[in-house]
Amino acid sequence: MAADDAQRGTMSQSKVAILKTTPRTVLEDYHRLMNLADYQQVVAKDADTALKINISWHFFFPSSSTTPWQLEGVIRAMKADGYDPALIHGCHNRTVVIDAHLGERENKQVNVIEAHGLRNIHLYEGEEWIHVRDAVGELADRFLCLNDVYRKGFFIPKRFIGENIIHLPTIKTHVFTTTTGAMKNAFGGLLNEHRHWTHPVIHQTLVDLLMIQKKIHRGVFAVMDGTFAGDGPGPRCMVPHVKNVLLASSDQVAIDAVAAKLMGFDPLSIEFIRLAHEMKLGCGDPREIEIVGDQDAAGENWHFDGPFKKMTFASRMQHKIYWGPLKKPIEWSLKTFLAPWAYVASVIYHDSLWYPLKGKSSMRRALDSEWGRLFRSWERLNPDERGFASVGDHPAELEKTGFKAFVQSLGILGTCIREAPEVAARRRRRTAG
Repeated sequence: MAADDAQRGTMSQSKVAILKTTPRTVLEDYHRLMNLADYQQVVAKDADTALKINISWHFFFPSSSTTPWQLEGVIRAMKADGYDPALIHGCHNRTVVIDAHLGERENKQVNVIEAHGLRNIHLYEGEEWIHVRDAVGELADRFLCLNDVYRKGFFIPKRFIGENIIHLPTIKTHVFTTTTGAMKNAFGGLLNEHRHWTHPVIHQTLVDLLMIQKKIHRGVFAVMDGTFAGDGPGPRCMVPHVKNVLLASSDQVAIDAVAAKLMGFDPLSIEFIRLAHEMKLGCGDPREIEIVGDQDAAGENWHFDGPFKKMTFASRMQHKIYWGPLKKPIEWSLKTFLAPWAYVASVIYHDSLWYPLKGKSSMRRALDSEWGRLFRSWERLNPDERGFASVGDHPAELEKTGFKAFVQSLGILGTCIREAPEVAARRRRRTAG
């Protein structure tokens, strides 16, 4: 799609599909949902399609990452509608604090990809990345912030150019952006290194990334899972709630707006939604979005507290560093070889302390739900075309809690230090020398 075309989307074209679901009908519901949102008009059958899997935590935490039934439902729908599996692939990014390989195993995403015989692509392993100006040309002149953040530009995956992309986020809150969904799901895949440099201007960054997507992708679509929805200081350390809702849309702004409204927020009070709406990159005003499917579900208000009412120690410190009194004395270090201190601190807090000590109690009700039992029994179940007639009798059981989770976190800490871009850059310089 040309850059000018990307800017011409009108709010009257915005449509979001929403359905209530159960494990018994979830696969059938995903198929219906995607067609209600007219995905076949957006996702070309003769182009590669990347299923952009979300891993907000490598440990299993309900509402944090793409669910296996979400991935299964999307793949089955596409195959039933005549899409060639050879042109569909799972797509992962990496961050210095999230281990994507561990995450795809712990969240049972790789089970689904392998069961369908699809390619599974990790963008940081053997993939070519090209300079953003080589990909989008003069569109880069219209960026809100990325030219200031990356004075020499940045790189994006070459394979994305001409590909369809289907984002697979979940409904949840976020300590930087209030909510996170379809637009935020592009963050890890489009910025290769030093993504944390954009945190002070994260809302503008998400708008710039949406402009890039509209330019480079053949089609952009999102399927959002709200079987679990997360409230609190997300995308980790949340309280997950069972909400039994599915969303889909080709308008990334509109789907995020509808999800925000369900959670109880005014979408236009969230800066990245408002900016994208004002720039006509999509519709952020729920009054102007066409809702198809379950109208009663679309009218729900979950009255979430949001990410700022009960912040963790880590999230409070992040806010002080990026927007508060610690910005001047500390933030500069995150743009130097000293930056790994922040990655180490994040892993120690979240993986070594919070998850082993508080994670299980926070997600107990979700684990006891039908969806929790479905997750536990996933490998042993044989669904029919509609979904899962039985989900098992036992709630999800976390194998890695307490001391086991702590030990696992030490390995993650090692990976975090080894894969830090600052460390990798020094390693490349030594190799070159």
